[in-house]
Amino acid sequence: MKHPTIPFFVLIALTFMSSDLFAADREAVKVIDANEQAQKLFVTQIKPLLAAKCMACHGDDPAKIKGKFDLRSRDGVMKGGESGEPSVVPGEPEKSPLYIAVTWKNEDLQMPPKENDRLSKEQIELVRQWIATGAVWSDVSPNKWKTTGGEVIQVKTAGGMSAAWTNREYKREDVWAYLPRQQVEPPYDALPKGAVKHPIDAFLQPRMIEAKVTPADRADDLTLIRRMTFDLTGLPPTAEEVAAFKLDSIRNQQSEIRNLLDRLLASPHYGERMAQHWLDVVRYADTSGFSNDHERPHAWRYRDYVIRSFNSDKPYDRFIMEQVAGDEIDAKDPEMLIAVGFLRMGPWEQTAMSVAAITRQMWLDDVTNTVGTTFLGQNMTCFRCHDHKFDPLPARDYYSMQAVFGSTQFAQRDAPFVQGEDQSRFAGLKARMEKWRDTDTLTLRSKLAANDNSFDRIGKKRGEHLKLAMQRTDAKAFSVETKGNQNVHILNGGALESPLNVVEPGVMSALGDFLPKDWKMPLGPQGRRLALAQWIAHKDNPLTARVIVNRVWQMHFGTGLVATPSQFGKMGRRPTHPELLDWLATWFVDNGWSIKKLHTLIMTSAAYQRSGSHGEIAKLSTVDPSNEMLAVFPPRRLTAEELRDAMLAATGELSQERGGPGVYPEINWEVALQPRHVMGGIAPSYTPSPTPAERNRRTIYAFRHRTLSDPMLEVFNKPGSEMSCERRDDTTVTPQVFALFNGQFVHDRATALALRVEKAGGSLNAMIEELYRVLFGRKPSKEELDACAEHFSAMVAHHRLHEIKKRDLPTIVRRQMVGEQSGVLFEWDEKLDMDGYQRDRQPWEVPTTTRALAEVCLVLLNSSEFVYVY
Repeated sequence: MKHPTIPFFVLIALTFMSSDLFAADREAVKVIDANEQAQKLFVTQIKPLLAAKCMACHGDDPAKIKGKFDLRSRDGVMKGGESGEPSVVPGEPEKSPLYIAVTWKNEDLQMPPKENDRLSKEQIELVRQWIATGAVWSDVSPNKWKTTGGEVIQVKTAGGMSAAWTNREYKREDVWAYLPRQQVEPPYDALPKGAVKHPIDAFLQPRMIEAKVTPADRADDLTLIRRMTFDLTGLPPTAEEVAAFKLDSIRNQQSEIRNLLDRLLASPHYGERMAQHWLDVVRYADTSGFSNDHERPHAWRYRDYVIRSFNSDKPYDRFIMEQVAGDEIDAKDPEMLIAVGFLRMGPWEQTAMSVAAITRQMWLDDVTNTVGTTFLGQNMTCFRCHDHKFDPLPARDYYSMQAVFGSTQFAQRDAPFVQGEDQSRFAGLKARMEKWRDTDTLTLRSKLAANDNSFDRIGKKRGEHLKLAMQRTDAKAFSVETKGNQNVHILNGGALESPLNVVEPGVMSALGDFLPKDWKMPLGPQGRRLALAQWIAHKDNPLTARVIVNRVWQMHFGTGLVATPSQFGKMGRRPTHPELLDWLATWFVDNGWSIKKLHTLIMTSAAYQRSGSHGEIAKLSTVDPSNEMLAVFPPRRLTAEELRDAMLAATGELSQERGGPGVYPEINWEVALQPRHVMGGIAPSYTPSPTPAERNRRTIYAFRHRTLSDPMLEVFNKPGSEMSCERRDDTTVTPQVFALFNGQFVHDRATALALRVEKAGGSLNAMIEELYRVLFGRKPSKEELDACAEHFSAMVAHHRLHEIKKRDLPTIVRRQMVGEQSGVLFEWDEKLDMDGYQRDRQPWEVPTTTRALAEVCLVLLNSSEFVYVY
């Protein structure tokens, strides 16, 4: 199937004019059952409140009920006490004695009677809401919730902030994530006769049969190899690889596809692609963030550890263990010391103005939530301040897990370089940094008040930056260590100023006792993280395998079987195919926690290999608007990194060097030279790496500042590194047009691409055909060939009339700042680190015909066929 080379900016216009059947994570209209909400209010709020505030006198001991007011049942509430009048008038709180009593408005009727036990304003409002919505009462048995239908289970937990936490009752479908995996078999009988018996297709087929939907045919060879290659490497297939991939008979289809998958999974680019997904989740960056965005000179070693782990197909359970507790597994293994850098990937700062106890608590909260969201699909902040309202997650569990990290401290640890860590640029990098340190100058251009030292201060901050930068080649790990112990308290409302009881280290109690009897959480400082890692990575943990197979599914189909990959539970989305999710999770564990095997399983399914086109698209938009059945493959735009890397691959400029300290690609110069304020000064300006070989490495190796983003990547939804990104946004907005059609990076790539095809030689038509072969792996149609030739001729005429003037790069930038002590505005000149800079070929350096051919290249680089994977 050939896809039209519609310019991307035209596609944007069409997007705004028409509905998009496969818009990411489209929210359906939700109909909320008011009765169910009222029962939820009673079960989660009113019943625990009555138990805590009233039952001691009105129900705990039936023989000693005061005032003959029995709160054990709705009948007792309606009967009232000694007065003989109902205590509640459903729908009318102001006429209900119970409500009047808890407000303390009537001096003769004030409950609870003691001042210290009075209900808060929030609790009084809950009582008012409960009565106003009908005073619904649920006498639920442990097994059935007959009033609303559906099975209900009773979840026992360790207890939380509220007194009545234990034995709360939940509908089974609401707590599916915390229950053991279902042991199910694929329904192969649902597959059409003669179809390959693939388990994934067997699970997907019944819904299509029910909806009377016929799935799309298999995608053509070109579409399929491009889809698979981008999914597993983040790069386009070469023209030679496309030409060699021919599924010309049913007999060789499966073997050819498996050969392709084996080759792609063995490529070192596979680990780079997978690391992109993982680093989104863990918030990787090379700097600390906040107002003191200093460099983390050894963070790059964690990035390379992740790449190596995926390339080696490290079993996922081992991958978990190393990142949570590598140093407790083997403190002598440098790889283990690097791995636990995971625990410090979030933004963090400690300054002279910071309170150490507060910043310590900020990290404890951060690491608790990071472990929960990454491995367990649980947003832990939802039960940090109070017991979770909808899931079986008491606040005590949150702080018990946090206590695991009470003995964990930050550390820069000696860690010799390991096999696979690239040290080839160390000497050159160190020499450059030393030269820059020795020649770095700031020239003051205005006088300050005699008592103002702001300009010395700026120089000192630059010195700190350079000192950190020079440590990149040191054999150190950005790591942690177990040292000492800190008691962790339950914090009332999550506030450090309101500590309650001390908690012992533990895990989430609602998940059940699935571990061996000899497993235990140490109470001493040593071994806590190792015990936590063993609990997370246990084969029977209900969450862990489900979460990772769902993340991998999302990588391939755009949306997970659970559309909220870091939020499993009532507040997240329910799985579209729960049996398939559980079967995949069990299969994954049984197959050695191998992510490469999981890719192969998914990508050999008919569902993955389907075309992105369907003959009954209007019907599909009605019966399956979110494409949950996967009757057609959902197309996607390339990610920001894929766009940049694919352009470099097309021009032949992409460097094959891997690993090592981050490099500095060219970014928009106006952004690069913006003053980047750090506490007490301004950081050195962003300057690109000197050689094209460094600048043109894969985007994952680019140095990542938290407070400075590449605008081209940012506009194409590359996430920031402050918060975990479970799934990237997929916006279509006007600034993307400017980035792709007017951006300097794309123009430079268009020039490089023109030079590449010119080097191959031949006529204009031959060069255009070469362009299509390189960019799209196919020949152009006659209409496309003629359109490109016509545009080339027009651009030749244009460039002959318009001379392009040379534009020099900046070498000095002028800065301004107001002195903190004097209030005087002062200026200085900052010399940029541009010595030895090798610039890309520029338009004024090439002939008119090359510039005209570059205009053709620019249009094709903006085409939907290049920008999208179908």
